Amino acid sequence: MEHKDFSHWRVKPKGSFKLHDFDTLPKAKDLPTDEAWQSSMRKLGDKLNKLQGTLHAGKQQGLLVVFQGMDTAGKDGVIRSVFTHISPLGVRAEAFGAPSDLEKSHDFLWRIHQKTPTLGEMVIFNRSHYEDVLVTRVRGWVKKDTCEKRYENIKHFEALMHDAGITVVKCYLHISKAEQKKRLQSRLDDPQKHWKLQPSDFEDRQLWPKFAEAYEDALAATSTTDSPWYIVPADSKPYRDLFVAELLVQTLEGMKLEMPKPLFDLSKVKLD
Repeated sequence: MEHKDFSHWRVKPKGSFKLHDFDTLPKAKDLPTDEAWQSSMRKLGDKLNKLQGTLHAGKQQGLLVVFQGMDTAGKDGVIRSVFTHISPLGVRAEAFGAPSDLEKSHDFLWRIHQKTPTLGEMVIFNRSHYEDVLVTRVRGWVKKDTCEKRYENIKHFEALMHDAGITVVKCYLHISKAEQKKRLQSRLDDPQKHWKLQPSDFEDRQLWPKFAEAYEDALAATSTTDSPWYIVPADSKPYRDLFVAELLVQTLEGMKLEMPKPLFDLSKVKLD
């Protein structure tokens, strides 16, 4: 399988960018057929499983994968699809909603730090510490200058993880407002999906421009060489899944993982 070049989709450190400069849907020729998608996902799933097995056995490094995006961008879906063939040993998914009273009585990173990966672990964040520079800003709960201080806190926090052997890769699932409308309508039309709906889904949709601006500022301020942000075209679910799966394969391969050496001389073992 030819490796994809992700440089175009990576947010450059110390630069500004606009979300509308990135496509939410790839060109038609790049959209996979069902058969091609299934074949590619199986191959990538096998690679991810082997790489994760090496990560877990070695216990020298860890991986944190952050998913952010507008409502219905597909955070739950991409987690189900990409990680379905990976052994659950050493893999953990964490979802972050509104903070509890206890969590609000601490600094905003307190609840996050408790959920970060241990060495040998792969952890997926479904929403994350970035909620505290996104929702809080758009809703007017914190001022913009507070967010700017938090950007620096976040960069130091992620640098600390990097120095401790944890690789951080962050994915913004990029959908269009038109695609969000389709997905919200689909949930409205399907009683089996009503449980997913919250008043905030529809309230936040009215604040789309403010959320886009908050994301642009946050991603531009916190995408670094060691903890980059990637803009993932997410209007097509199959393309989104392939994009993330291959990105993670390339990330894990770049970590130069190694199996640990045996604890004793196996050549002396004689089985009766």
